[in-house]
Amino acid sequence: MSTERPDPRSPGGVGAPPSADHGPGAGTSVPPDGGTGRSVGQSVGTGARATARGLRGFARVTGRFGKATWTQARRAAGAQGADRSGLNRLIELHACNAAGDAAVAIALAGTIFFAGATSDARGQVALFLGLTMLPFAIVAPLIGPFLDRFSHGRRWAIGATFAIRGFLCWVLAGAVASESVWFYPAALGVLVSSKAYGVTRAAAVPRLVPTGITLVKANGRVSLAGVVGASVSAPLAGAAAYFGPEWALRVGFLVFALGTVAAILLPAKVDSTEGEQEVGTDDPRTGRRRGTGIPPAVSFALRVNCGPRWLSGFLTMFMAFLLREEPIPGWEDRTTLLIGLVIGAAGLGNTLGIVLASVAKKINPAVTVVAALLADIALVVVAAVFYSLVPLVALGLTAGLAQYLAKVSLDTTIQTGVPARAHASAFARGDTTLQLAWVVGGFVGIAMPLEPLLGLVVAAIVLSAWAVFVLGTRSRRAGAPRPAASATTRL
Repeated sequence: MSTERPDPRSPGGVGAPPSADHGPGAGTSVPPDGGTGRSVGQSVGTGARATARGLRGFARVTGRFGKATWTQARRAAGAQGADRSGLNRLIELHACNAAGDAAVAIALAGTIFFAGATSDARGQVALFLGLTMLPFAIVAPLIGPFLDRFSHGRRWAIGATFAIRGFLCWVLAGAVASESVWFYPAALGVLVSSKAYGVTRAAAVPRLVPTGITLVKANGRVSLAGVVGASVSAPLAGAAAYFGPEWALRVGFLVFALGTVAAILLPAKVDSTEGEQEVGTDDPRTGRRRGTGIPPAVSFALRVNCGPRWLSGFLTMFMAFLLREEPIPGWEDRTTLLIGLVIGAAGLGNTLGIVLASVAKKINPAVTVVAALLADIALVVVAAVFYSLVPLVALGLTAGLAQYLAKVSLDTTIQTGVPARAHASAFARGDTTLQLAWVVGGFVGIAMPLEPLLGLVVAAIVLSAWAVFVLGTRSRRAGAPRPAASATTRL
C-alpha cells in the first residue's frame, strides 16, 4: 500500500484553495473512514440531548408550577383551622364532585334545548321542565329519610353517590356511542345521585366546621371549591369531548372513582352525632316530640327563597325565547352573544355570591334572604322601565347573586334550626320546593307572550305579591300570643 502523501497543490489536496465552481468548504477532504457520518451523528445526538434537557427543564418548571398551585390550593382549603377539623377534606371532595358533574354536563351538552330555543320548541322545553322534577321527586320522599337513618354511615353514603355516578358514566359512555335505550335511565340516575350527594354533603358540613368560622362562610368555601373544580375540569372534558362525548363521560368516570375513595377517607366525625342537639324537637305547648317538623325560621327562609328561585326559572326561559325571537335593537345578528351576556351575567352573579359568602365575617340569614328578594324586585322594575342591554345584564347579575346568597342562608338556617337527625330530609324537602318554584317560573316564562315590558311587569308583580305574602305571614306569627311557658320565662 502506498504511503505517498497527496500533493497539497493538487485539486484534491488538503491545502488546495477552494475552486470557483464549489461553495465554501468544497475543498475539504472527506476522510475515508466515514468521519462525516460520525460528525452528523454527533450533531444529531447533541441536538437530541439539548432537546431532552429542554424538555426536562420545561417539565421541571411545569411540575414546580403545578406543585405550587396544588400547595396553595390545599393551604387555602385548610385555612382558619379547616385542616384540623377536617373541613378541608370535604372542600376537596366537593371540588371533585363539581369536576365530575362538569364533565357529564359537557358530554351531554348536545341535548340542551337552548340550541334550538324557538317558539316552535316550547312544548319540548315544557316537557324537559317536567322531567327535571323527577330527581327531586325521588330524593325528597325516599333518599332523604333513608340518609337520616343512615347517619352513622354517612361517609359510605357519600361515597356511594360517587360510585353510582362513576358506574353510570361508564354506562352512558357506551349508550352514547351505541345509541342504547339505557341512555335516559342512566342520565336520570346521574341526576338523582348528584342531588343525593348535595343532601348528604350539606348535612355533613356542620360536623366539620372549625371554631371561628360561621356556617355561611364554611358553605361559601365549599361552594367556591366547586367553582374551582368545575373550572379545572371543563377544559379537560371539553378536549376529551372533541373526540366524542363518550370520552368526556370517561373523564367523569375517573373523577367520580377518585371521589369515591376520597369520600370514604373523610374524617370519622362526619358519622358522629356526639355533642349534637336536636333543636326544636319538643313542642313547648304540649311537651310532645314534634318529629321532623320544619321550624318557623326554616319555613320562613324557604318561602322567601322561592321568590329568587322563581325569578331564575322565569328569566331563563323567558329571556331565552325573547332575545332570540325579539332581540334588542342593534343585536339582531348577534342573538347568541346577546343571550350569552344575559345568562352569563347570572352565572357571574352566582360566582360572586359564592365569593362573598366565603369571605364574609358574618351574615344574618334572615336579613339576607329578605334583602335578596327585595333586590330582585328592584332590578326587575329597573329592567322593565329602562329595557336595554345594560339593565338586562344587571338584572341577570343580581338574580344570580341573590339566588346564591338566599340559598346559602337557607342552608345555614337548616343546619342550625333543624334536628341533626332530620338534616337530610330537611335539605331534600327544601331542594324539592325550590326546584318546584324554578319549574313554575319556567312554565310562566314559556307561556308568556314575547313582549319585554309585559313579561318584566308580570315578574315584578308576582315577586312583589310574594314578598307581601311572606313578610305578612312573618309579621302575623311574630304578633301572635306566645304560649304560657314563654310568658313564665319572661317573668
